[in-house]
Parts: sequence; C-alpha cells; structure tokens
Amino acid sequence: MTPVMLLAAQKESAEVTNWAGRIGWVVGLALFVALVYWLMREGWKWRGTLQSDLPELPTAPESPGEARLTMSGRYHGSTTAGQWLDRIVAHGLGTRSRVELTLTDAGLDVVRPGATDFFVPREALREARLDKGIAGKVLTEGGLLVVTWAHGDKLLDSGFRSDHAAEHNEWVETLNQMIKKTETEGAR
Repeated sequence: MTPVMLLAAQKESAEVTNWAGRIGWVVGLALFVALVYWLMREGWKWRGTLQSDLPELPTAPESPGEARLTMSGRYHGSTTAGQWLDRIVAHGLGTRSRVELTLTDAGLDVVRPGATDFFVPREALREARLDKGIAGKVLTEGGLLVVTWAHGDKLLDSGFRSDHAAEHNEWVETLNQMIKKTETEGAR
C-alpha cells in the first residue's frame, strides 16, 4: 500500500466510542448532583433545628371581625427583621406559596394553600413597607410588601407580592395607621 492510500484509509475510518467511559462520567455526574441536593436539604433541616426556639405560629381567632383589606398573591418567605438574607424556615415559614391575606381589626390572617397558615395579632404588628427583596427573591424597587411583626422574642419580616402590585401602597398605609393607633392606645 502506498502512503497516499494509507492516508485515505485513515480519514475514512471513525473512532470507536468508549461507552464504558461515557457511562462512568454520566453516573459520576448524577451522583455528584444527588450529593449536592442532599447537602442542601440537610442544611435546610439544620437551619430549622437551629430555629426551633421559635414558638408555634398563632392561629386566627374564631371571629376576627370584618375584613378591612384582602389580597391574593404570593408569600415569599420570612426573615429575621432587618436581615433580608437570614431566612426563617421553622414552622414552615420558609416555604414559598400562594397566599390569601386578610387584614381585620384583630390582625393579619395569612392563609397559604399547601403550607402552614398563620395569624399575626394586631399587637404583634410593627411596621409595613415596600422593599425590593427578601431571602431568595429580588424584585424591582417597591415590588414586595414586607410586614415586620413580633413572634416570641424575635422580630420577623414576611414578604408578600400581590397579584396586583398597585395594592401594595394601600396595604402599607393601612397597616402603618393601624400600628400607630395600637401604639397610642397601648400608651394610655
């Protein structure tokens, strides 16, 4: 065979696929992804253990009164007040979900389908404001309704986003007026 024929024969033959090597890489990558997922899950559970001193969430009273405001939207989580990255996961407060908020004279009723419902008594409300982010969720400036409330000996920030963002301003004004009224009644 001449050297030209050898070159032509080499160009036409394909490389043999090393299936064992490829399968090994795929299995190794799948195990790595499973390990990372498991570590993240264990971290979430550990955070819940560290926050186990948080008391049980209050439930809504039998007759909370007439609704002053209602809103449907999303619950994005709760954090330690003033620390927007310190997520609270105890008692299901770290679970994102749909939400139905109802503000009454008794307080704020948070109904979350598929997650733990809770109630924030009027006396526990501290502040309402518009913000741009809370642990794991960043929006445009003023895109998030953040309610600060006392639970046990901690202050918490809970983030909500309405299906109609124009409602946020009314919620902030009404909540802050209600908080001021509660503080002046308590000072008497």
